[in-house]
Amino acid sequence: MLRGKLIHPDIMAALALCGHGDKVLIADGNYPLDSKTGNVETVYMGLTPGLPTVTDVLEAIQSVVNIEKAEVMDPADGTTPEIFGQFQSMLGGMELDLLGRYEFYDACCLPGVRLAISTGEKRTFANILVTIGVA
Repeated sequence: MLRGKLIHPDIMAALALCGHGDKVLIADGNYPLDSKTGNVETVYMGLTPGLPTVTDVLEAIQSVVNIEKAEVMDPADGTTPEIFGQFQSMLGGMELDLLGRYEFYDACCLPGVRLAISTGEKRTFANILVTIGVA
């Protein structure tokens, strides 16, 4: 039996194939996963509105891989979504790279994105594209 925080078999299998520099998208429930990701392994985890959250999934993924970079979608109205602070806290104070909406969509369609996970997250701008670091 597995004892770690991450027990989802499809996510574990996809992460096992990732190497340094590969990326994983953890998307909120509003993200257009089918049209704004490339040829990527997809996992639909949304159970109910709000569950699981993007931060729940990020915590589980962090328990098995190192993350060296994180990119988020900039709201472009000068505000900073509250969840960005949670991301930074979870990632040890790591700076978040802000990408415009369409720039973020484009980044999620690149070949280096190996896994896209849709959650039940309801908070807006709660999408994060993480880059896998070295072991």
